Amino acid sequence: MIDWSVIATSLPDFLAGLKVTLLLLVISLSTGLLLSVPLAVARVSSNPLLSKPVWLYTYVIRGTPLLVQLFIIYYGFAQIDLIRNSSAWPLFREAWFCAWLAFSINTTAYTTEIIAGALRATPAGEVEAAKSLGMTTFDLYRRILLPGAFRRALPQYSNEAVGMMHATAIASTVTLVDLTRVARDVYANHLATVEAFGTVAVFYFVLTFSLIGLFRLAERHWLKHLRAQVAAPSTLVAK
Repeated sequence: MIDWSVIATSLPDFLAGLKVTLLLLVISLSTGLLLSVPLAVARVSSNPLLSKPVWLYTYVIRGTPLLVQLFIIYYGFAQIDLIRNSSAWPLFREAWFCAWLAFSINTTAYTTEIIAGALRATPAGEVEAAKSLGMTTFDLYRRILLPGAFRRALPQYSNEAVGMMHATAIASTVTLVDLTRVARDVYANHLATVEAFGTVAVFYFVLTFSLIGLFRLAERHWLKHLRAQVAAPSTLVAK
């Protein structure tokens, strides 16, 4: 039998953990999206001095687990005297900063490759038409390449955002009291497995489908021209 009183008394703690989870998710995704745009432009550059360092960064980050990256930043950097004796130490000893840094570095790598792939998928005709109008490289990216890439990248980026939301569960390993940490504390205090982890599962379930719903709305708005193209052949067949 489920002890609903445990859930009711723990609900304020779960809501506090929800705020931590959402804040960490929003600031990490925002940082990652902001940094990934110039990195994606460098990634598709024909200049190897720009593209190769970005490729190496995304290759290394995507090739190692996020949990390992978080532990290196939170526990590993604390063992380096250069950091401990620097002005940056007050930041690196804070769990919030380390979690934000690890999550931002990770999502930046994935988002960079998503946007870079979308940039490469730009139809050559659009680029040639823009160049024929005398657009500069800056205007070409600002008016043609990046807006189109953002639209094409939406479905993939939605998967990255949902994956990052799930990944926030490991923030509890560096003492942040997020949803997962609250569930562990409730279990430790009451030895109620279903009440603790079942409740947090419901929270993550609602968060996941809310996030998916927001991206679906964005896709319907920004990718509606693609739906029109798909619908056109069926309309002709019906006639």
